Amino acid sequence: MKINPGNTKSVSFTKSSVKDPLNYFFGDQKIPEASTFKYVIICRDLSWADEVNFTVQKAWKALHFIMCIFTKGNSNIRSLAYTSLVHLILQH
Repeated sequence: MKINPGNTKSVSFTKSSVKDPLNYFFGDQKIPEASTFKYVIICRDLSWADEVNFTVQKAWKALHFIMCIFTKGNSNIRSLAYTSLVHLILQH
């Protein structure tokens, strides 16, 4: 497995406010610190607020897409589209 240091970020999980963050290194290259990361968004204070906001925003985009595309049509198609797109995102 290869690790690309240029695409790597460090995240420290703590509920306390840290004045001096920990520094992580990959060889002699310092890994920059991030407040969130891509796959599951967890803030430094271990809250899920950013993950919830991201999921809600993604669900709204899918719902808006469905409303624009399926303005005319039967309710079964709209229901299937909602279940396939929006409901699936919210179950994440």
